Amino acid sequence: MQDVTRLFDILPHYAESFKPKDDVLAGKDNGKWIKYSIKEYISHADNIGFGLIKLGIRPGDNIATISGSRPEWNLVDMGILQIGAIHVPIYPTISESDYKYILEHAQVKVIFITGREIYRKIEHLIGGLKDLIAVYSFKETDGVKHIDELIALGNQNPQVAQVNEIKASVKTDDLATIIYTSGTTGNPKGVMLSHGNIISNFKAVKDIPPVGENGRALSYLPLCHIYERMLVYMYQYLGISVYYAENPATVGDNLREIKPDILSTVPRLLEKVFDRIIGTGRKLTGIKKMIFFWAVSVGMHFELNGAKGPYYALKLKLARKLVFSKWQEALGGNLKVIVSGGAALQPRLAHIFWAAGIPVLEGYGLTETSPVIAVNNFDSNGVKFGTVGPVLKNTIVEIADDHEILCKGPGLMQGYYKAPDLTAEVIDKDGWFHTGDLGKFENPGGYLKITGRKKEIFKTSFGKYVSPEMVENSLKESAFIDALMVVGENQKFAAAIIVPDFNHLRSWCQIKGIPYTSNAEMIALERIKKRFHKEIHKYNRHLGATEQIKAFELLDTEWTVDSGELTATLKLRRKLIAERYKDKIDKLF
Repeated sequence: MQDVTRLFDILPHYAESFKPKDDVLAGKDNGKWIKYSIKEYISHADNIGFGLIKLGIRPGDNIATISGSRPEWNLVDMGILQIGAIHVPIYPTISESDYKYILEHAQVKVIFITGREIYRKIEHLIGGLKDLIAVYSFKETDGVKHIDELIALGNQNPQVAQVNEIKASVKTDDLATIIYTSGTTGNPKGVMLSHGNIISNFKAVKDIPPVGENGRALSYLPLCHIYERMLVYMYQYLGISVYYAENPATVGDNLREIKPDILSTVPRLLEKVFDRIIGTGRKLTGIKKMIFFWAVSVGMHFELNGAKGPYYALKLKLARKLVFSKWQEALGGNLKVIVSGGAALQPRLAHIFWAAGIPVLEGYGLTETSPVIAVNNFDSNGVKFGTVGPVLKNTIVEIADDHEILCKGPGLMQGYYKAPDLTAEVIDKDGWFHTGDLGKFENPGGYLKITGRKKEIFKTSFGKYVSPEMVENSLKESAFIDALMVVGENQKFAAAIIVPDFNHLRSWCQIKGIPYTSNAEMIALERIKKRFHKEIHKYNRHLGATEQIKAFELLDTEWTVDSGELTATLKLRRKLIAERYKDKIDKLF
């Protein structure tokens, strides 16, 4: 059987290890699922590689993709890797200045794009890219060659012997990809990951999914991010079919349509799913409404391993039958695990989803670590709510004197591309990677708990430290709050600017008979402000005196990637938010 030591080894491994099926990869186009067998996958990847060689691409050249997640992304990825070239995946949602910087910095020779929308963003940059040979699109786009032309070029010019020679020369420690981190300030940094970096990571987590080659995974997160990319490699390594959601807005429909066994997500989606479910419950009346919220209350008190005793187990069984079974159906009825990463998961969501019979496993990692450092799992005592689980067996983590998480392991990057100075800032002389995150181990069990971000901690004028991320994660448990940023550096107290969850707030106003004509008018109402004061007070009780929010301002617009307040990985752009809302922040103090 083919051993997987380079990423492109996954293809022959798949062909030799699993029974043939027509949906190794699947994506939806114009309302129809387009599926690929392993034979078609290998054929397309080979022809893309042959075509790139015909264009003059050589081992070590950088090839970019700017695309949402779809099967073609994988076809191109394998085509690039098996000719020794380097894949530079780029987020489709970044700024024009970031596109320009990355494409020039990486000296990209070929760009693959989704279609017209991406082309409009980069069209005027193309003439200035002196290394660029060609641009191909996955969808028909005026002025751009279609990927089928490259596949045809490769088919007409097969370079089998040359590609086999290149494959044989590629070592596990050779560079496979450069992933530019979106960053909250400054230019993006190109994280260099080898074949071995990524393979070590998916092999370390491969035993977690309780599903084999008959299973299906639904993927909706960006493949240009190492979190989803590593998982998709793992799915292929295990023979699990990968279905790509049409877009984040259709995830619910796609779940019900394909009934997947596994879903990877960020907490944001689970928060939205939960809020929609609660919104549906509020519309119920009488006994149905009473039973619904009784079940929710039962779920909120869920603990693992029957820790709540036999009476609770009886209540949970009834809640699952009457209410939670409908939640499962709404998510396809077949989910065996949801993997959550990218940000902190609210413990209440872990409790309620596990109670509903939908296990959620929270993990932690960074692009620089390929990415997983720690993750909850299905082993005995493998899960602890409020933590990111045990550290991977092939990884070492230490907590520094200042509580920063340091790590070593085979997933650690080769460094930042063309930036040895930046690399030296995060990997010390003893080989420890400084994550910038703060954490601690919860014993017994050695579960890793993230407590904040080192650079984001600020000091009040009384000399007391506040970790804004920890406070934000606590307050985001409120159904009324969609997003917030805690501020207060060199001030007497901590405060916050808050984006309400407008769906929840509108529903609440409707139930309470509160009239309004716009978001701005709604948040200006004295009754709404009082409700938020009550909500803040409720969560302040669980915070230390210096961490409590003493003042807040409500905002009338949501924060999104497109509007700039969030990075592509949905983290706050704190500097931009602080500048954009300076007047409101100043009012707080």
